Amino acid sequence: MRILMTYFLWNSIFSQNKIAFGYTKEQMMTYVFLVLLVTSFVMSAPSNDNVGGEISDGTLNNFLIKPVGYLRYWLTRDWASKLLNMLFAVFEFFLLWFLFRPQIYLSQSPVQLSLGVVLVIISSLIFFLITKLAVSTAFWVPENTWGLMFTVLVFMEILAGSIFPLDLLPKTIMTLLQFTPFPYMVYYPIAILVGRIDTTIAVRIIFQSLALLAVSHWLVMKVWRKGLKNYNAVGI
Repeated sequence: MRILMTYFLWNSIFSQNKIAFGYTKEQMMTYVFLVLLVTSFVMSAPSNDNVGGEISDGTLNNFLIKPVGYLRYWLTRDWASKLLNMLFAVFEFFLLWFLFRPQIYLSQSPVQLSLGVVLVIISSLIFFLITKLAVSTAFWVPENTWGLMFTVLVFMEILAGSIFPLDLLPKTIMTLLQFTPFPYMVYYPIAILVGRIDTTIAVRIIFQSLALLAVSHWLVMKVWRKGLKNYNAVGI
């Protein structure tokens, strides 16, 4: 279980230090535990394992003749899956909290908490679109979809802040990352929820995430239309 590995890693670091990388032990443990909840919602999508295959084997035909949009269909299924994942994640969260009893610190500002939740929802939509952009390559190279999807997910895990808080990185890299979708998926929502980012900057981050969402949607629709023109499943 990744959270246990991360917990024991940071626990060993803080056994020798009261503060490490600008975090107290309580702040870092809060981050580690919130990663479990945020990633369970934002970065879970059964469609990532199905869309590429349905394009490759021609099953997509069954959906194109129906009145429901294919991507909307999978978005609905993904969200149902996210809610189920959250039930398990909440249970796991409280079980681990009961075993280790870490101190969990959240922002005392209802505005910041609300902004954090809003960003989690926006980020889940960005994640859906980015992964659909990756699996859309199945229209042209169906045999390589899984490898590309795996690579994208690995990069997301690291650059989203699932392994460690991104503000541990050099400031230049962190500045560059804010122009990508990655930190909006895990790091920024948690940083807002725990109060490490003030309200003014949190509002700016929300607007930046909306801009990324709009760009991601435009790219996916453009690639999807081109892919459908190239799609061929004769005899399926």
